[in-house]
Amino acid sequence: MSLPAPCPPLLLLLLLLLGALRHGSAQLVFSPVDFVERDACNTTVVLPCHVVNLKEHNDSNMFVAWKKQGIVLFSFDGAQQRVYRHETVPSANLLSQQDLSKGTASLKLKSSEAEDGNYSCEVTELNREGETKVDLRTVTVDNCGEEKAPTPDNKCGRQFDFMESVVISVLLFLIVVFYWAQIGVIALKCETVHKNKTYVAVGCAIFTVLAVIAVVLFIQGGNITINKVGLGFVVLPAVILMVLQYYIFKIVLVDVTRKGYILIGLQSFGFVVALVGFALCISACPSELLSVVIAGLAVMAFEDLLALLYMYTSCSRMKDHQTPRKAVEEPLNELKTETESTAEMNDG
Repeated sequence: MSLPAPCPPLLLLLLLLLGALRHGSAQLVFSPVDFVERDACNTTVVLPCHVVNLKEHNDSNMFVAWKKQGIVLFSFDGAQQRVYRHETVPSANLLSQQDLSKGTASLKLKSSEAEDGNYSCEVTELNREGETKVDLRTVTVDNCGEEKAPTPDNKCGRQFDFMESVVISVLLFLIVVFYWAQIGVIALKCETVHKNKTYVAVGCAIFTVLAVIAVVLFIQGGNITINKVGLGFVVLPAVILMVLQYYIFKIVLVDVTRKGYILIGLQSFGFVVALVGFALCISACPSELLSVVIAGLAVMAFEDLLALLYMYTSCSRMKDHQTPRKAVEEPLNELKTETESTAEMNDG
C-alpha cells in the first residue's frame, strides 16, 4: 500500500486560498451603519439593515432575525412566510417585504417600543449568512450644545424651543403677579365685602396652581406628550382670567364701565390669539409657531398691567370721595346723639 505523495508547498497554498475564498463567499456583506438617532418628534423608528451581495434575490430563500441583548425581537421566515414578534414590540415589521429580495431587511417599529441600545440584524440566504449591528440613540436636551448643535431638523428632543418656553413661563409669571397685585389693591384701598374678596382670591389661587403645573410640564424636554400637556395648561386655563377680571370689576366698581369692557375685550383677544397658537403648535413637531402663543400671552399680560393701574386709580378715587363724607357724618352723628340724650332727660 503506497502512501499519498506529500503536497508541494505551492499547491497547499493554493488550496488554502481557495478555501478562504469559498468561506468568504458564504458571508453576507452589509452596508455599514454605526448608529441611528431619534428625537422627541419621532413617532416611529427605522433600524437600517441592507445586504449588498445577495445572489438569489428571493425572499423565500431568506431568514431575518432582529435581536437585542440576545433576545429575538422580530424574525421573518421566508420559506414559510411567517413573522414572529416579541410581546414588547407588537408594531415591529420589515420596512418593506417587497424590498427584502433586494437586500433591505430594515426594521420599523413605534418609537415608544424601541429602547436605546445595540441591535443586531442577522440575515440568512440559503447557506450564506451574516450579521450587522446598529446602535439606537435618543437625542435629548442634555446632549445639545457642543456634541450636537440644534438645527431646523433637530430640536434636541424638545417639542418646543427652549428659549421660547422660558419667555412663555415668564409671561405666565407676570400675569399671575398682576392678578395678585389687583387683589392686594382691593384689600388695601377698596372697601368691598370680605366674602367677595375671598371669591376673587380663591379664583386667583386656582389659576396660580395651574400655572405652576404648566411650567413644570412645559419647560422640561425629552417627552413630546408632556410638553403638549404643559402648553395646554398654559393656554386653556387662561379663560378663567377673563371671568376673574369681570368679577373684580363688578364687585369693586359695582357696575362694569366702558373702560372695563375694553380691558376685558383686549384680554379676550389675547386669549384667542394664544388659543390659535396652541392649536397650531400641537399639530406640528418640532413646532415653530410658539411666537403666536407668546404674542397672545403678551397681550394678556399687557391688559393685566393696565387693569392693575385702572383698579389702583379707581380704588384711590373711591377712597378720596369717602373720606370727606366720613368727616361730615361723624359730627352729625355726635350732634344727633346729644339731641337724643337731651330729649331723654327732659322726658325724665
